[in-house]
Amino acid sequence: MSAIDDLLVTVEALRAPDTGCPWDIEQTHQSITDCLIDECCELLQTIDRNDMHHMEEELGDVLLQVVMHAQMAKESGHFDFDSICLEVNTKLIRRHPHVFGLIKLGDTEAALNQWDAIKASEKKRGPKQEGLFKDLPHQLPALLSARDVYKQIQKLKLNTASIIDEAAIQAKANALDHEGSTLGKELFEIAAACRIKGLDPEALLRQYTQRAVDQLEQ
Repeated sequence: MSAIDDLLVTVEALRAPDTGCPWDIEQTHQSITDCLIDECCELLQTIDRNDMHHMEEELGDVLLQVVMHAQMAKESGHFDFDSICLEVNTKLIRRHPHVFGLIKLGDTEAALNQWDAIKASEKKRGPKQEGLFKDLPHQLPALLSARDVYKQIQKLKLNTASIIDEAAIQAKANALDHEGSTLGKELFEIAAACRIKGLDPEALLRQYTQRAVDQLEQ
């Protein structure tokens, strides 16, 4: 068997009702959510440090979380690891006609625009979801959430005059150096100021972003 087959068999054995590990048997999709978040954060740390040795280990830990969820879904008759792989592989081929089809694209921007267009057409065919920001995961850290909300604002060309000072944003963007280190310093100082005042910068940013989303969706 391949290495992935070995891993699938191992996880299935860990979840076996009579012979498996009591801890693994008790777990649900919901109970191991924090494990997935922790493992992803540990992986990101190795990437930041360019630590290839530990990156291999952390990638394995993230893969284990995927396999655990796949095994649970298989047990309940919903899907399995093979169907997950089939789904993502089919999606990659469908969204890259310039690689697997006859379309030719000249640059990264064209490829990204095509990806967005294909993704949008897929969403139209699926169940209708309400809200301008329906696709943004709520579990993102506040800073990443704010970034993605603003990306959606730009993509949809929303009028934000009553909520966001676009001139101030543009001024800050113009003042940034190439690496953005000046803004990194500002962000640190804001976090430190919140610490002095006993405020939670994560909560403050999340609350403001949510207020902006709520107003834009009215």
